[in-house]
Amino acid sequence: MRWQSPRLFRITRYLSCCRACSGVPWVGFCRFCTTLGINLWFSATAESVAELSGGGRIRGMKVKLVHRFEEIIKVENLLRAWQGFIIGKRKRVDVQTYGAQLMDNLYALHDDLSQQTYCHGSYQAFKVTDPKPRQIHKATVRDRVVHHLLYQAIYGYFDCRFIYDSYSCRLDKGAHRAMDRFNLFAGTVSHNHTRTCYVLKGDIRKFFASIDLRLLVGIMRPSIEDESLLWLIGQVLASFNSGKPGVGLPLGNLTSQLFSNIYLNELDKYIKQELQIKYYIRYADDFVILSDNRNELEDIVPLLQDFLEIHLKLELHPQKVFIKTYNSGVDLLGWVHFPHYRQIRTVTKRRIDKRLSIPAKSAIVNSYRGLLSHGDSYRLRQRLNLI
Repeated sequence: MRWQSPRLFRITRYLSCCRACSGVPWVGFCRFCTTLGINLWFSATAESVAELSGGGRIRGMKVKLVHRFEEIIKVENLLRAWQGFIIGKRKRVDVQTYGAQLMDNLYALHDDLSQQTYCHGSYQAFKVTDPKPRQIHKATVRDRVVHHLLYQAIYGYFDCRFIYDSYSCRLDKGAHRAMDRFNLFAGTVSHNHTRTCYVLKGDIRKFFASIDLRLLVGIMRPSIEDESLLWLIGQVLASFNSGKPGVGLPLGNLTSQLFSNIYLNELDKYIKQELQIKYYIRYADDFVILSDNRNELEDIVPLLQDFLEIHLKLELHPQKVFIKTYNSGVDLLGWVHFPHYRQIRTVTKRRIDKRLSIPAKSAIVNSYRGLLSHGDSYRLRQRLNLI
């Protein structure tokens, strides 16, 4: 460790930013930090320094990320962003067209970024059903390369600040780990399924379309010193027109996934730090809180409503907030969870029956086989010849 002043020091080893936990571990190198050459500076108290020297976790410390915009937009980093972007997209016409003159396009993009003449293009809108209809907005290849570049630059730092039990769009997380964590929490609260466990399940109404962009920038600004990087973030945020000025993120952008987690991390911190809720899990805009006291959960609901409306300008979905017992079955992330098993949703069963009633491609059959393997669905797989 190299000292800069009695209270300010620079880390010569990089943090493992790809792994989030209750603190920040001093282990290994982060491929994001080493790739982009990001310097992490910490302002610490003497107690924090003493704890670090003993190999403990970082506590009582203000963390700030210092970006060098010129380093982030280097051509080699643009090329790395391109390589991440084209995974699974090599056969698409627009990707092949851009890739035919790849280096010329990347050098031109680098010039636009360095001179801050870059302007985000328009979106192509289309609808998907998964199962409910959603409006997806697809950016141009050039803009999506910028999204990947921006994601590479800031993901590692912000991911370290997220709570452990936030599972959407994060490395080493995901829906299956969220469900396993839920079952673990339910077993703990119910004392190994011998007592009643109550579950508060909530959902935020029109989440992506309701995110206030000024609030989002205000949340990120204290962590980012480079004004050029803030300019690039502003270009991406201002590129989407939801019909309400300064409100809404497009579904389809890689950066939207990260920005949404940064936005709702304020709710996570409120629940964990202010309300001191121990058994809490969030996946995107869906969340659950578990307790052995129903009255406690009922008292939490108005507190969450007030916090979301006042601090984040969001609203709980009135028809998707409920409290029920674990024994009666909790619908979470596509599965209905019970104390000793989980079943696929009935509506999903019907959709699978309908899809497989006619000859389907092997890829579709294998995807359903993989989906059903994550729960207790032996009879269903047997009936559909998916075993």
